[in-house]
Amino acid sequence: MVTYSVTLVEGLTFKNFLETLSKQEKIDIALTDKSFAEIKNFLKLDIEHPEGWFYPDTYQYVSGISDADILLQAHKRMQRVLAEEWEKRAKDLPYKTAYEALIMASIIEKETGVAYERPEIAGVFVRRLQKGMRLQTDPTIIYGLGDSYKGNIRRKHLRQPTPYNTYVINGLPPTPIAMPARAAINAALNPAPGKTLFFVAKGDGSHQFSETLAQHNKAVQKYQIKNRVKEYRSAPSSQ
Repeated sequence: MVTYSVTLVEGLTFKNFLETLSKQEKIDIALTDKSFAEIKNFLKLDIEHPEGWFYPDTYQYVSGISDADILLQAHKRMQRVLAEEWEKRAKDLPYKTAYEALIMASIIEKETGVAYERPEIAGVFVRRLQKGMRLQTDPTIIYGLGDSYKGNIRRKHLRQPTPYNTYVINGLPPTPIAMPARAAINAALNPAPGKTLFFVAKGDGSHQFSETLAQHNKAVQKYQIKNRVKEYRSAPSSQ
């Protein structure tokens, strides 16, 4: 029997997952052009919003399987992974539910350029929540802008009220903003200890972490203004 595979990449959205599945060979497409309400009923899902609830991984399939079948596999896998990681969580975290941890994990997934920084990024966000500070993370702004985002965050976007703009809202956004993998979920539930409350991208995929706003402002000047690298990127090169 001939088998095929499809990779649903971590950090992508539910919309991206549907697009990926629609382009695969030998998959029967049942969900294209359906609203989430229709997809939810079709798959008999007990969730209010699709984001975050489908596990990113490589899935094997045979000819004739449907996109709905693969999404159901991904959903069950995410439920299992989240439950496993929730059971191993650290104490005194600012989450009331596993779903809130999933929201945080999606933000960590989008902010992380190098894998080893996940726990430290998680630590920053957890401490900010514990201190009543706003998260102020750009990926939530981008998600909230939706199709109106054109590749650059402008000053007006920092002030633009959306349910996802963490420069405006307190606490977590209402839903995840992407599909996180296990490492990001684990980081959200086991953040690195420390005192850092800020970080800024260096341009090579890594970040400079700071404990105070004064230190952070200096780092912003250094990496974002004075010495901004010529080939700036938020994630490291795959080469």
